[in-house]
Amino acid sequence: MIFRRKPEPADMAKHGADEPSSRSGSPDGEGRASEDRSLLHQRLAVRELIDTEVSYLHMLQLCASDIRSRLQQLPQGDLDVLFSNIDDIIKVNSRFLHDLQETASKEEEQVQLVGNIFLEFQEELEQVYKVYCASYDQALLLVDTYRKEPELQWHIQGIVEAVVPQAGSSGLSFLLVIPLQRITRYPLLLQKILENTVPDASAYPVLQRAVSALQDVNTNINEYKMRKEVASKYTKVEQLTLRERLARINTHTLSKKTTRLSQLLKQEAGLIPRTEDKEFDDLEERFQWVSLCVTELKNNVAAYLDNLQAFLYFRPHEYNLDIPEGPAVQYCNLARDLHLEAFLKFKQRLEGLVWQPLCSLAKALLGPQNLIKKRLDKLLDFERVEEKLLEVGSVTYQEEATRHTYQALNSLLVAELPQFNQLVMQWLGQILRTFVTLQRDLAKQVLQRAEGSMAQLPHHHVPEPAFRKLVEDALGRTSNQLRSFQETFEKVLPPPTTQPLLPGSERQVQALLSRHGPGKLYQVTSNISGTGTLDLTLPRGQIVAILQNKDTKGNSGRWLVDTGGHRGYVPAGKLQLYHVVPSAEELRRQAGLNKDPRCLTPEPSPAPVPSIPTVNQVIAAYPFVARSSHEVSLQAGQPVTILEAQDKKGNPEWSLVEVNGQRGYVPSGFLARARSPVLWGWSVPS
Repeated sequence: MIFRRKPEPADMAKHGADEPSSRSGSPDGEGRASEDRSLLHQRLAVRELIDTEVSYLHMLQLCASDIRSRLQQLPQGDLDVLFSNIDDIIKVNSRFLHDLQETASKEEEQVQLVGNIFLEFQEELEQVYKVYCASYDQALLLVDTYRKEPELQWHIQGIVEAVVPQAGSSGLSFLLVIPLQRITRYPLLLQKILENTVPDASAYPVLQRAVSALQDVNTNINEYKMRKEVASKYTKVEQLTLRERLARINTHTLSKKTTRLSQLLKQEAGLIPRTEDKEFDDLEERFQWVSLCVTELKNNVAAYLDNLQAFLYFRPHEYNLDIPEGPAVQYCNLARDLHLEAFLKFKQRLEGLVWQPLCSLAKALLGPQNLIKKRLDKLLDFERVEEKLLEVGSVTYQEEATRHTYQALNSLLVAELPQFNQLVMQWLGQILRTFVTLQRDLAKQVLQRAEGSMAQLPHHHVPEPAFRKLVEDALGRTSNQLRSFQETFEKVLPPPTTQPLLPGSERQVQALLSRHGPGKLYQVTSNISGTGTLDLTLPRGQIVAILQNKDTKGNSGRWLVDTGGHRGYVPAGKLQLYHVVPSAEELRRQAGLNKDPRCLTPEPSPAPVPSIPTVNQVIAAYPFVARSSHEVSLQAGQPVTILEAQDKKGNPEWSLVEVNGQRGYVPSGFLARARSPVLWGWSVPS
């Protein structure tokens, strides 16, 4: 027998006068009570979502402001790893919480609005949380290292417990795991709201999509974290010695490399198809092109810095010209100012703002380059496993891990290479703009410093066209004088002197002679330091044989030579034709061969020729005009008597001479020593 209870007045008031037959024990009454309970649980679930979000965001702000700011004892790099992109998470979750709280005023539509908010923030939540989750393991490793230092661990623990007492003995670990727990809890909170929503409600499909979207977010974060772990294993560029590389070789590595080589040979022979991936091939080609740009720019900047260093090495303002006043003094003051301040500061800024960022950029390319190489190896392994899967239908656990490793590497490269290439190009553009800006600032600074000196020059009042005409006329006269001197110099230039063989190099010279002939031998006049791949480094006096008087680009300034053991390019200006002097034994042997042993009649001696005594006479090689009473003028070819080969300060660049009864100083480089009497003009030594 079923007993029915009498309806209470409250029940009557609750269900209304239009439902007089409603009873709590009826099916309709039970359904309505169930709906009321579901609605109550739904609102409680929404309230739980919002309240826990408020507490979570407050905890993040404590980590970012109070705790991170007090851990200044740790290096900045450690803080970046520990707290990762927590600032980005705070920005996203702050907007997310604000939108959730806005739904409180719309109770009827609140559940549907909550689902739409999750769908709107799906991509942003995935982007910020995947970065944090990927660096979480590295942060835990840092925490473990701090625990090995009791004093540092005590300091960190005190800060954490003072700000967040509920952290307890877990310390930093308690705080660092909070974002991971929150992103994994979102699908559960949404599922709880969904379970208390009737299927025919308009918010039900929206909540379903939101639950699925947040589950996809967590799946994508896990995949990204796995790809990052695989990439971190292969991005390490180790500088190993040959001994260390040989020590790593074992049967397993030999088996893997042999299998990969076999797979590659089969593909090259056309026995098996090659996996084509046009998307990755395009990205790799772009990356290689970007890498080439970075390498070329780095080489150019290095050469620029070398030339700048060579320019700063020469300090013309430090030489004493014995000119008390005039434009030369003004030039020395300006050059001293530019060398000690403008150019030196420019070099420092160039190294700090261009060279160092460029080196860091080149170093950043090593990781992706290593990943691309590893991807090729893993692709060969992947193709072999795929072949086995088609033939057998199953693979081992290790082979399945091989498939996942390749897929993770490939997915990571395809996803991040476009961003990496774009960032490198932006970095390159910024470096080039910085370089141009530094050049512009240097030019502006030099012009400003030169304005004061230019105003004191004799021709500062001359208009620019007239000054150009004045300079052109002066250069024309100087050019004519130089051309005339060159013609005179070529007429009286003595023939090249023969050179004896260098000690210890007879065998090498004989080998070059027998191979190339005497007309191809040249001698290095000064030390050569090779800078390019095919350039040679040779000492002064080295004998070489010329193979070609230009390089592959047609540059006649670089000659291809043979040293007897190596071949390469050297500057043509540092080579001179080598003349071999026969040894005394060879001369006697040649004289013995030319003499007829059957002829016993003594040869008549030639008639004596009066000899002209040979003296070493010093002459003026170039004309010189005295600029003060301490100097004396010279004419080209004029005999000179050297009194002292240096000035009063011991500087050998000036010599005290006597010319036509007058004494004074002249540049030592303007003097030459003649080896024979000057009978038909003047001559200079070779």
